[in-house]
Amino acid sequence: MRTNFLRAAAALMCAGSCAAFAQTYPAKPIRMIVPFPPGGSVDTVARLIAPKMSETLGQSVVLDNRAGASSNIGMEAVARAVPDGYTLLINTVPIVANPSLFPNITFKPERDFAPISLVVDGASVLFVHPSVPVRTVKELIALAKARPGQLKYTSSGAGTLPHLATELFKYMTKTDLLHVAYKGGGPALIALISGECDMSMQTLVATGGQISAGRLRALAVTSNKRLPALPNVPTVAESGVAGYEFNTWVGVLAPAGIPPALIRLLNEHAVKAARTPEVSERVTREGAEVVASTPEAFRATIAADTALWSKVIREMNIKAD
Repeated sequence: MRTNFLRAAAALMCAGSCAAFAQTYPAKPIRMIVPFPPGGSVDTVARLIAPKMSETLGQSVVLDNRAGASSNIGMEAVARAVPDGYTLLINTVPIVANPSLFPNITFKPERDFAPISLVVDGASVLFVHPSVPVRTVKELIALAKARPGQLKYTSSGAGTLPHLATELFKYMTKTDLLHVAYKGGGPALIALISGECDMSMQTLVATGGQISAGRLRALAVTSNKRLPALPNVPTVAESGVAGYEFNTWVGVLAPAGIPPALIRLLNEHAVKAARTPEVSERVTREGAEVVASTPEAFRATIAADTALWSKVIREMNIKAD
């Protein structure tokens, strides 16, 4: 009730003073909630764009890693926040998948969040630990079928990119892989590198130089074309799983009810941050691309992906456990 009252009061106050408020904003640091621990792909993108946004906004954009419950804790915090532009969210596919995976959560992506900008889009890579005796996707599928339920794959929680990408792989290859969920991309990556788990779908943004260091072996990429950063690594589809494709994105959002003037202002600064040479070069080098979309384009992506993942999760019977 208190949150609804504050939102209603903010909207009423905004009716006559949005433009003036936008001229004085920001008057204090902005908190950007990252609903994962440090070290994962979303956290990496946040640490790239937050300093750049701080420079142009003239106030610090402070990252707040609010991990837990497959990013639901962080998303819930933003959904309940006062929509005054001082609380933002940076997230990826869980924002559109979790309402179907967790029927008891109280927020809905299209109702409770205001899209600011889809910042980055890219692909994941199918990695195995070097101890796994396979070098191709076909060999991995054969091994998985010879050892049903024994190969363990990591994820940063139910509904996250590694979970959904691998469940789609399981469904299309008719293999039985064991899901081991961690509390974020960083811990999941450590588990894979250490050999605690056998495989995972991870972004290059998160994995950094692990391939060249020999700590991970890349078998395929999840996009419909090869990545410039890994020209010799085939796609999953061309490796024998026809039709497989899984793209990822990372975007910035605010609580619903934020004044339109602030949406435009924050979009302008998020786009500037994403398009700086330093950010663009780093993102491209690690297998993704800068999108830096309008709020409207990001809203359309959220609507389309919410419908898509609702259907996929239902038909594939993907579980949150």
